[in-house]
Amino acid sequence: YLSARSACTMSSEGNAVASPAPIDLTELASRISSLGENIKLLKSSSEQPDADAISAAVAALLDAKRLYAHNNGGVGVDGKPWEEPLTKSQKKKLEKEKKAAAAAEAEAAPGTANEANASKKAAKKAEAKAKKTALKAAAASSAVAVTTATAPTQGPPTTTTTLRTTPTLPTSTRPAPIASTTSKLKPNQIAFNPNVSLMERPVVALTTAVLCNTIVDYELISDHARCGCALGLPSGTTNGEVRGDLAMARFIAKQALGSSNNNSNLSFLGGTSDEHVAIMDQWIDYASSLSKFGLARRALAIQRTLDPILVTSTYIVGYSLTLADIALFAMLGFPSSDVARMELASILPHGCPTLRWIDMISIHPAVMEASQLAIGVAKNEEIQLEYGSSLPPLVTGMSYLEGATPGRVTTRFPPEPSGYLHIGHAKAVLLGNYYARRYKGRLVVRFDDTNPSKEKDEYQASIVEDLGKIGVKPDIITFTSDYFRTIEQYALWMIENGLAYMDDTNQEQMQKERMERQNSKHRNQTPEDALKYFQLMCSGNEEGKAWCLRAKIDMTSDNGTLRDPVLYRQNTTPHHRSGTMYKAYPTYDLACPIVDAIEGVTHALRTTEYDDRNAQFMWIQKALGLRRVRIQTFARMNFMYTVMSKRKLTWFVDTGRVTGWDDPRFPTIRGVSRRGIDISALKRFMCSQGASRRVVNMEWSKFWAENKKEIDKRAKRFMAIDKMEHVVLTVTNAGDSVEYLSTDYLPKDPSFGKRLVRIGKTVMLEKVDTEGMEVGEKIVLTRWGRFHLKSSDHFLPYLNLASSQLVHICEPPSGVVELTKVEGGLEGVFIPDGDVKAAKRKLSWLADAPENIIPTTLFEFDNLISKEKLEEDDQFEDFINPDTQAETEVLGDVGMKTLKENDLIQLERRGFYRVDRPYINETKPLILFMIPDGKKKAMSGLDGKLAHR
Repeated sequence: YLSARSACTMSSEGNAVASPAPIDLTELASRISSLGENIKLLKSSSEQPDADAISAAVAALLDAKRLYAHNNGGVGVDGKPWEEPLTKSQKKKLEKEKKAAAAAEAEAAPGTANEANASKKAAKKAEAKAKKTALKAAAASSAVAVTTATAPTQGPPTTTTTLRTTPTLPTSTRPAPIASTTSKLKPNQIAFNPNVSLMERPVVALTTAVLCNTIVDYELISDHARCGCALGLPSGTTNGEVRGDLAMARFIAKQALGSSNNNSNLSFLGGTSDEHVAIMDQWIDYASSLSKFGLARRALAIQRTLDPILVTSTYIVGYSLTLADIALFAMLGFPSSDVARMELASILPHGCPTLRWIDMISIHPAVMEASQLAIGVAKNEEIQLEYGSSLPPLVTGMSYLEGATPGRVTTRFPPEPSGYLHIGHAKAVLLGNYYARRYKGRLVVRFDDTNPSKEKDEYQASIVEDLGKIGVKPDIITFTSDYFRTIEQYALWMIENGLAYMDDTNQEQMQKERMERQNSKHRNQTPEDALKYFQLMCSGNEEGKAWCLRAKIDMTSDNGTLRDPVLYRQNTTPHHRSGTMYKAYPTYDLACPIVDAIEGVTHALRTTEYDDRNAQFMWIQKALGLRRVRIQTFARMNFMYTVMSKRKLTWFVDTGRVTGWDDPRFPTIRGVSRRGIDISALKRFMCSQGASRRVVNMEWSKFWAENKKEIDKRAKRFMAIDKMEHVVLTVTNAGDSVEYLSTDYLPKDPSFGKRLVRIGKTVMLEKVDTEGMEVGEKIVLTRWGRFHLKSSDHFLPYLNLASSQLVHICEPPSGVVELTKVEGGLEGVFIPDGDVKAAKRKLSWLADAPENIIPTTLFEFDNLISKEKLEEDDQFEDFINPDTQAETEVLGDVGMKTLKENDLIQLERRGFYRVDRPYINETKPLILFMIPDGKKKAMSGLDGKLAHR
């Protein structure tokens, strides 16, 4: 194989010289070993050693070593920099020079000579002790098989030597095999130190696992105290662990080869040819020999070795990526990032074939994923593969997506079109959407329409609409029903290969057998019988109704989902998309892992309630030989005083306790949307909970407090006074003319503009605010300030300050009124220079003028459930809150006539509201829904009719 490759040698000056024949370094290393063994045999001969033969053999050995170093970038066969050996006379001369220098030094400093010698001896002794300890530790922790060297086939020229054979030891005297090391690692755990360089992490093993489609079977462990890397063996701690990146890589590849349905992994280990495997192994040994040198020396040695090969080849061995490529790539520092490759480019000759090979390997998807896995083992770091294109920082609460590389992430959201989305679904889709956008990937929304008995087109349309309400725009919308024929073929394959069987056991008996871990009576049926019953089930005949397809996994498993789950059932109900084309449908457990693999999903985000089913998901993908999908779990979103069960929510709708699925008391997306959620606040809140796997009952107050932070930035300010419970205040020194104030919509952000507020001699106050008032008390009328202007026109609610006919403009320093009468009606005088800070009461108000007010209805809502958390044995009907909605009629600022549906505003001292219906006329007033602010008590005395939520 290698003899067909071109090669070049290096002259002693380092210049390239054409070689008459290609130099095979591996063959040369073998010859050097053979020459060394011959020299040992010649010297140990029982007869008189042949001095001439020994001298010739030594000369041949030196020539071979010199040739190897010259063709390996100055690195010798022992992996050390090559140095020409000294002759005996040169050695004696050097020793004399050293002794003379030492004597001169002793004469110059006689007082310190003894101390220096003692220090040198102590240092040498400590070094020898450390080496001895290290050797003992290595011998105790490694299980290296010792192979006997083969006898050389060629000796030194003109010399004939009889080789001694190694005597066979009797069984009783043979050394015992080295026992496997015990391990703290669990099976399939890969542990390594997150503080070492990328090259020192198990990058070759991780790349191998990705290439072999088994990476999801391994758990990465961050171990700060560990030296090197290790893999816990699948058989458990009794057999210990495999240590070393290359050893782990070989083991992972062979494990995948033994468990896969095809031999696609053979080529990665060198193929079926023993010669190709040997060639690949020698490249791996060569890579290992370079580990003791610095990057520059390693890079130059590898470049000079690979360039002649890569001139005409893409890969080092054969015609596809092998372990040899990954091993040598790792020895270059595993340069998967642009920065690492730029460093190598500064070392290696411009345009050399090895640089082209490095660029090709670095962008391989498996190499990129392995880099992210190795760097992100501690879950607090990720590698930047492309120079100058760093990913945005993680949102607070989110974690890195394991093994994710930009442009290669696909997440999915698989709702069943059998109901409306609730706030729990919102978390799932928002997390998937966040990761898809951060990693420049795709979000697939796939309708899991495998149960025609429950699915409707209206639910499907509502889901798409609800996703739009929370700002989610999927990259593609698909349907599981598009893959029914494909899934059926996989089911038939499982039957033919003995991985599934047909069962007509009734549901109650089947559940009992699974609980008692008893096999079904049909578990050992032949594939022919199973196929017959499968076709009967799919025909839609009544006889096939009793039959279902079950996976043959493990009825003794502690994980109940692995006890032969049902994969296919008959259902003759017409499907809302495919009609009556199919009479049997796959379960979600079978369809999801198949379609995930087909659609290119890389990361399946699932709640922790699916933890047991994850093993089932992985078994199906592995059994069918599908591309494996990584599962990342998060905690389900539960709220206090709330039910999210589809069945329970349907009960509320059917019994008329709510107005529909969009009722603002419902936890559905359209329900909380009507209540007044802000999309950005919803996203931030969900992401803040995203990384946690701990299931907790969230308080709604935390969600609404986050929501208030956002809406407070843009909710325009208005005032409203209770229609029935208000008091009129007469400002005795106010004018009788029509007057207006100009005030900011948002006092903290003038960019939102201004609005005009009517003022007058009489103003309306909330009755609750006037309780306990005394003569001489000073009060503040909120917003009575800024510009004081008059208009000769009548009242204009849409008055434009710039175009109004201004009679005069003044700027009163405050809106302070001193009360002069409290009994028989409130009266007071306006104080131009009043102290706003000294007044205890700051009140909302409206001018008492019919043209200044519009009828408005305020709605408040409470929880539907009266118990904080329902237990499993609770009947939710026993905990229904009887008082969950209240209405209040108020007189609203006329400026609210311009509000549109879904506008968010603040009624000063009352709270935040969402416009559910704009003002139409006197009989169809403005309707506002109160938005909770997360506080347990209102800041003002205007609590409302229901408990403040």
